[in-house]
Amino acid sequence: MPGFEVFGDEERSQVNDVLENGVLMRYGFDGMRNGHWKALEFEKAFAARMETKHCQLVSSGTAALTVALAAAGVGAGDEVIMPVFTFVASFESILMLGAVPVLVDIDETLGLDPKAVEAAITSKTKCIMPVHMCGSMADLKALAEICKTHNLLLLEDACQAIGGTFDGKPLGSIGDLGCFSFDFVKTITCGEGGGIITNSDDFKINADQFQDHGHDHIGNNRGAETHPALGYNFRISELNAAVGIAQLGKFDAILEKQELYYNILAEELTPIPEITFRKVPEGGVQNHSFVNFFLPTQEIAKKVHTALGKAGVEACFYWFDNNWHYIHGWEHLRNLTSFQNLSSEIKSQIQDLNTTDFSKSDAWMGRTISSLVKIGMTEDQVRERAVNIKKVILQVLS
Repeated sequence: MPGFEVFGDEERSQVNDVLENGVLMRYGFDGMRNGHWKALEFEKAFAARMETKHCQLVSSGTAALTVALAAAGVGAGDEVIMPVFTFVASFESILMLGAVPVLVDIDETLGLDPKAVEAAITSKTKCIMPVHMCGSMADLKALAEICKTHNLLLLEDACQAIGGTFDGKPLGSIGDLGCFSFDFVKTITCGEGGGIITNSDDFKINADQFQDHGHDHIGNNRGAETHPALGYNFRISELNAAVGIAQLGKFDAILEKQELYYNILAEELTPIPEITFRKVPEGGVQNHSFVNFFLPTQEIAKKVHTALGKAGVEACFYWFDNNWHYIHGWEHLRNLTSFQNLSSEIKSQIQDLNTTDFSKSDAWMGRTISSLVKIGMTEDQVRERAVNIKKVILQVLS
């Protein structure tokens, strides 16, 4: 991770194909295309790779979450349970629809704590959104059972864990809908882009229409298409989809290298008795994009992170103090700071995030460091990186 580390002739060829063809928009201009439909080609290939019936490409991972929620009927006043460790896009997509994000604790998986989820369910809960951060997943078996018991949607935000599996199924395919990001720093990239997968014919039709101004996409005359429902513009371009096609061809090789490099890093750290690793639920296989480990205390973790930076070891993250990925950095959400007037449902229903007790999550996040697995490195460079990380940790612990 990320896919841009393996850019090459394949991506250039696909992009040049679009430029020479001259049609950069995914819809219309049928006579000019000479049979080239990059977004459609990607969707078919990706759905097959993820073992689902349908894929809908959109402009970003954030758009994927927004479109997926809308396609499943989530709207004003509906509550969506999500974790306090995620990316800001998770709550942005919920708020955009007038729905209400309900933030709950994580556990040692660094994903949703099923007990916290169960305690947060109300009569207005519509969806549970686990976020598969840093390459692995929450206890999806428990979360799926909760959804079944309470008749709730299960929407997987798999933007950071593409290629992982649970009980033999690709992450994203376990829930009613699964969402992916193909931005510039993801395991496979379109430059900018996102995708939704589902086995529901209805959700696919809704997503297809919602992301393109409500167009029904029936027939071959875009100007004659009807608009069965309101929609917006979350379309992907043919240029971005073209990059994705080339990246999808490298997907399995990327995952293989990530696992190899992950194991090199993890094996170097395993002998340190003070280190434990993030729990991967039974039946889960992570995509190996990050090595996530816990140190004994928050104080030690902060010292290690600082020392790694001073030692020139890049791409090691301490999420507890991160502005994008943990509740502590989301002052704009905690205070509902917005350019526009938010819906009355959001204002009246959202929890007081300045006073809510997330100490259980703090106990995990405060001790967590994540090392990115960089596939652009050689094996020797990864081994050197692993030795340097271990050396820094041992120095701090001593």
